[in-house]
Amino acid sequence: METLLEPCINKRSAFELFKSQICHRVKELGDIGFMIETLEKDEIRSYYNREWYGESFYLLAMLDYLSRLNDVPLCTNYDDIRRCKLEESLYPSGVLVMCAAAKNDLAKEQAMQDAIPEFLHFNILESEVRGVV
Repeated sequence: METLLEPCINKRSAFELFKSQICHRVKELGDIGFMIETLEKDEIRSYYNREWYGESFYLLAMLDYLSRLNDVPLCTNYDDIRRCKLEESLYPSGVLVMCAAAKNDLAKEQAMQDAIPEFLHFNILESEVRGVV
C-alpha cells in the first residue's frame, strides 16, 4: 500500500511543506502582518516569474482570502496573475491518500465542496488554513 501511495505523497511533499510554512507565517504574523510582509517581499510575482505557479497562486489566494476576511481591498498589482489558474486541480496529499485507500473519489468531491473560494479560483483545493499547531 505504501509503495502505491508513495508517488502521490512525494509528488507534492515540497508543496505541502510550502503550504504549512505559509499557514504558520499567517499564525505568527497575524492576518494584516502577513499581508504587509507578502506585499513588501513581492513573493507572488517572484514565484510566478520562476514559473512556480502553485506557490504563486497559493500565496495570492491566501492574500485575497485574508483581504476578504479583513475587508481590505485587493492589491491590483496581481490582476494579471488572477486571470490564471493551474491546469489540474491540486488536492491536499491527505485527500489523495484517502481516495487511494477508499478506491473512490469521495474525498475529492468533499474537498471541492469545502474549498475556500479564493483558493478554488486557482484550482487549489484548500479548506483549512488556520489549524496549524
